[in-house]
Amino acid sequence: MLKTVVAGFIWLLIFSCKNSNTQNKPVTIKEFIKLYKPVSFPINIADSNLNKFGDTTVDYTTFIQFIPDSAVENVLNNEAGKYVIRPAGIIHTKETDYLITNFVSSKINKLVVFLLDDKHHYKTALSLLNNKNNQDYDYSVSVTNEPTFIIRRNKKNSDKEALYSRNGFSYSAATNSFAEVLNDSNEDSTRQNEIINPIDTFASLNKFSGDYFADKKNFISLKDGKNGQIYIFFLHFEKSKDDCKGELKGTMQLTDATNAVYQESGDPCVIRFKFIANSIKVKEEGNCGNYRGINCLIDFTFKKMKPIKLKPYKTIQLQKYHSRKLN
Repeated sequence: MLKTVVAGFIWLLIFSCKNSNTQNKPVTIKEFIKLYKPVSFPINIADSNLNKFGDTTVDYTTFIQFIPDSAVENVLNNEAGKYVIRPAGIIHTKETDYLITNFVSSKINKLVVFLLDDKHHYKTALSLLNNKNNQDYDYSVSVTNEPTFIIRRNKKNSDKEALYSRNGFSYSAATNSFAEVLNDSNEDSTRQNEIINPIDTFASLNKFSGDYFADKKNFISLKDGKNGQIYIFFLHFEKSKDDCKGELKGTMQLTDATNAVYQESGDPCVIRFKFIANSIKVKEEGNCGNYRGINCLIDFTFKKMKPIKLKPYKTIQLQKYHSRKLN
């Protein structure tokens, strides 16, 4: 009987050691990628069911073979040890892999997307959801095919009115970051009547830099890029009668003396710009549906003129802050 017990114990010890070695063995990038199942569109995820998103796990040591530990600690506030890592889904494009990852702790769930390039090198990350956000709101995220990640928040105020905000983000190769491409809200009454130019304070020294207007609700602002061939732009248009509204912030590249193009890797939207005298013609190619209403195309001509002063976002926020302190 004693021999049997000893033999069984030895067998169990050998098996445990073998299993431990398998878990600690470095995996290849192909094995790591296979942990993520391809997602099916459309994708809609609510903060209330985050704990059900992702049915496999990967240990931290394996994860940081491919995602820098600094990036992980940044999105987890230096508390990675408290979380179980669940590969939740992958969006594969020709040049990138978007790894949607769910971090689960006893109290908090966080959904994050990490971006790898076609060489499987880490590029950047975007936090999507957190089940411990403001509990007055319901949060969710939807993902379009491009992909664009649209984060929504909704609640009802004391008058039972439905309030919402939508913020959409797409990867920009020019800045190696997720750029905001959609900002829509009915929560701030001051923003209903005032359009905020997020690049208003940028330098305007280059040849074509300046503000081009049709009116206060239809304009394009061009600011200096990193050299004379590149411009940062912010386009806003709004035709209420035609249910046509949209905006886009991005970078354009001059292709010759009077033409420029906006085109980002992985984005089906291409916009052509043509400079004629003191005007700019803006016309879309491809699919720019992420940046406009469904009942119109980006096809406008704006005239360069003295800028109409638009308050930058930070100024508005500071005014609100000081008002709260004084009151």
